[in-house]
Amino acid sequence: MIRDMTSEERYIRKRLRRARKEAKSFYDCRKYPINRHKIVFMNIEGTVGYGCNPKYICEEMRRRNAMRRENNEKPYDLVWLVDDISLPFPDDVRVVRNTLKNRAYELSTAAVWVDNSRKQLEVRKRSGQFYLQTWHGMIGVKPTGLDRGSSFSRIAYIVSKHDSDMIDIMLSNSDFRDARLSRGMLYDGSVLKIGSPRNDGLVRRDLDACMAVRRKYGLRPEDHIMMYAPTFRGGSQTMQRTIAKDLHVPDFGRVLSHMQKRFGGEWYMFLRLHPQLTARHIGWNISGSHLIDVSQEPDMYELLAACDAFLSDYSASVFDAAVMNIPIFLYVDDYDDYIRERGNLLIDFNELPFPFAKNDDALASCILDFDKEKYHEGLAEMMKTFGVIEHGDASKKAVDEILSHMSE
Repeated sequence: MIRDMTSEERYIRKRLRRARKEAKSFYDCRKYPINRHKIVFMNIEGTVGYGCNPKYICEEMRRRNAMRRENNEKPYDLVWLVDDISLPFPDDVRVVRNTLKNRAYELSTAAVWVDNSRKQLEVRKRSGQFYLQTWHGMIGVKPTGLDRGSSFSRIAYIVSKHDSDMIDIMLSNSDFRDARLSRGMLYDGSVLKIGSPRNDGLVRRDLDACMAVRRKYGLRPEDHIMMYAPTFRGGSQTMQRTIAKDLHVPDFGRVLSHMQKRFGGEWYMFLRLHPQLTARHIGWNISGSHLIDVSQEPDMYELLAACDAFLSDYSASVFDAAVMNIPIFLYVDDYDDYIRERGNLLIDFNELPFPFAKNDDALASCILDFDKEKYHEGLAEMMKTFGVIEHGDASKKAVDEILSHMSE
């Protein structure tokens, strides 16, 4: 007796058929030689522009190229695949629209790939190419991969495994990250534990750059900034890849009032939506004299380096902000629903130094009762427990690794 296929099985077969058909473009491009001076960068599948870990690796490559030009050496061809080519990029980065044809040609003829998200199912890697995967978050409370249990769909497993099998080296910034790679990323290959390139600026915190951010938004040097950057909700990669549009936001007026009362000074709130929401033209429906929407800025980390406090939820960015030793608060009014959809969190919030709240009243208490000394002791203990390595030189070390492979 022949068993009827489920809708999920039909969907998977459809995706695989399409991937095999589109993979032909990659095989066709193998007639072109690999350019040993070409590096191709992508950020969140090409949906967003110049940012995250690939940007900071690219910036270091641009510095190396400047030195090569001074020495009359051939510069490296730095290529960025992106859906929207109108987004701002440096003049010496070759921006290419992320179509199947372009993606197949640029990736097939590059010596190196640098990405922070999964490659599409049709992508095929050639022998001799080097793939550095940075990912877009090192330490996190959100379960990923097999840690999601039953909410990790079969198609998500197939996409994840396809990408992980092509990776040559995965970046890491901690013992915690190393321990999660096998289940969370379905990856058991080589690991380069050097830190997060996007955190280099947070470690160094250049004063001139911080003042430039304040001038850009009309703030005084003495004004204080808190950033609110919630995580991405949805994206389950089931048959219908959902995008959660409901914004779980606190009462920003109360938050800023309490920050002023507890820490003093004038406070402003940077509102930062996840880039996958801004790429789909989802925005804030909030206004206020001390609220500044920075969602359209290509790089969150340039802004974060100028902030004096951080507010988020389940985002891995809280562990990035922690390297600055600034107050960090978590607002999780959908805690039970989030766990039900995503799976149990990897870290108990009670074991973290960050005060967390499930409603506005609790968030007010977290701010007003903030114990600076206890908080910094907790941060130091967390960094030690997780074995965190962030020295502000991850971009340099990542490029050193890339160039060592390009020279082979």
